[in-house]
Amino acid sequence: MDLQQLLSDCSKHDTRAQQCFYRQFAASMFLLCRRYVKSDETAEEMMMNGFLKFFRGLQQFTYVNEAATIGWLRKIMVNECLMELRSTHSFLQLATDEMPETALDEDMLARLSAEEIFRLVTRLPVGYRTVFNLYVVEEMTHREIAEALRISEGTSRSQLSKARQLLQQMLLTQQSDYVRRKTK
Repeated sequence: MDLQQLLSDCSKHDTRAQQCFYRQFAASMFLLCRRYVKSDETAEEMMMNGFLKFFRGLQQFTYVNEAATIGWLRKIMVNECLMELRSTHSFLQLATDEMPETALDEDMLARLSAEEIFRLVTRLPVGYRTVFNLYVVEEMTHREIAEALRISEGTSRSQLSKARQLLQQMLLTQQSDYVRRKTK
């Protein structure tokens, strides 16, 4: 069944169509939510809330193409996660010691799997992780991030910079662990 027909059936509250749509996109939407929140349980809750909003809003949705549909679904999921994070965390700038810029082994980056990168990003403090995801993955501007998180553009820029520095430190630690294991 093509996506346009599936969405038409979903908008008529056809539970089989909704289950089919859910099965088709649940895994990728769960991973999207998991990038923003710390636990699998919270990510699953945000994903479920997102799918409910998606299905409830389908009657006002006009199908254009698959990319637009997935983009709308992603936007709903991100907004669900942001609402959860705003209710449980402050996005005011976290004070940390300045970390020096250090050079990374370019081969190290090439050796990292998507799962390893995901794990590193999820280890970031919530503010850094959220701004990093919104800027790098969702390609939002600092102005859009500031509006979404109710912070200043400067705070958004600062948190992105500090997220990058902290990721760099984590990569260096991982790199030295890798070198030690390789030489043993």
